[in-house]
Amino acid sequence: MSKRLWSVFTDDMEHCYFTGTPYCHRHHIFYGPYRSKSEEYGFVIPIACYLHENEADSVHGNPNQGLDLKLKQMAQQYFEEHYGTREEFIRIFGKNRL
Repeated sequence: MSKRLWSVFTDDMEHCYFTGTPYCHRHHIFYGPYRSKSEEYGFVIPIACYLHENEADSVHGNPNQGLDLKLKQMAQQYFEEHYGTREEFIRIFGKNRL
């Protein structure tokens, strides 16, 4: 049985947040050592496979820039509005993205 992922940005985890495409990937906005924190705070978002990986402009093809940076900024803004301070965000997710 797979893990049930959720998102603060959408209730529809079956369609790309940006394009509406079905059969999308579920992207952990903060990955690597912050993956479990992304799950805990709902910073997971469904995106089309070509936005996720293997393309030059995908979140993993262009880390910390473009779409990847936009998603991280969305998550930080959400965190600061709903969960805690900027300092707490930095403590949990490593650095300021805004």
